[in-house]
Amino acid sequence: MKLGFVSDSLGAMSFAEMMDHAARMGVSGVEVNTCGWSTAPHCRMSDLLGNAAAQKAFQAEFDRRGLEIISFNANGNPLHPTDPAQGNGLRDTIRLAGEMGVKTVCTMSGLPAGSAADVMPNWVVSSWPPETQEILRYQWQDKLIPFWTEIVALAKESGVEKIALELHGNQCVYNVPSLFKLRDAVGPVVGANLDPSHLFWMGADPLIAAEALGDAVYHVHAKDTFLNAPKQATTSLLENGSLMDIPARSWSYITLGFGHGEEWWRQFCYRLKMGGYDGWLSIEHEDVLLNSLEGLEKSVALLQGVMPAAPADFKPQDI
Repeated sequence: MKLGFVSDSLGAMSFAEMMDHAARMGVSGVEVNTCGWSTAPHCRMSDLLGNAAAQKAFQAEFDRRGLEIISFNANGNPLHPTDPAQGNGLRDTIRLAGEMGVKTVCTMSGLPAGSAADVMPNWVVSSWPPETQEILRYQWQDKLIPFWTEIVALAKESGVEKIALELHGNQCVYNVPSLFKLRDAVGPVVGANLDPSHLFWMGADPLIAAEALGDAVYHVHAKDTFLNAPKQATTSLLENGSLMDIPARSWSYITLGFGHGEEWWRQFCYRLKMGGYDGWLSIEHEDVLLNSLEGLEKSVALLQGVMPAAPADFKPQDI
């Protein structure tokens, strides 16, 4: 496995500062945010698309520090009913990845409105009352599958081999069954960006999910979640309070090791290997209580201590 981080983890820093810290910390690459829910402070796609000289200069900043571009990240809602810029940002990200030889794009599946007459995304999390089933039919058959059929074709045309969908709340694809449902409909260009932090608060088990996904794991975001049991006992894990008010929430994103210890992360890496994954662990730091650089450094140190880096070489002796 190889270690890196999402560029927005140090989003308040300049591109050069962020890259220098990546080299100093000894990671192997950076996942670059391009659009969507990110202001993309380290990547101006409008300057790079179709501009070979600008792309060469951008790549050179990685090369001279011994770093790789892990992937481009277009996280957002590409199926937002009133914001087509998010879907267009994903399309441009795929085009840019193709031009620069980046084989993986990370994004979300998207969440449409609940009907053709609606203007707000609608996430269905229960099977009752019965109108939920009509919402799901509309979202999947009328919106999600046609959109991803188009996007997969664009990826193939552009030379992008993998689109890694983050299993994330408020998206149509948010767990293992919904990932396979879309993958079965549009093909194996689509796989999972397995981020355990989201599965934690949705009540799933990332260790089992890693094995269940198997070769459908295309990318891994390393992010932890703090489960605040006293709050959870009365509010459940269906939390809509301010992300900045950690004490009041039943769950919050947190620095690696502060929610689940080193032993858990060791098991997670091993379960990924058991499922056949030997790719990137890309840290996504979103802890609002810790300094971003300090939190990222602690996360890097933890994973450097637990992730397998060298290829397996054991074989039974001839006796």
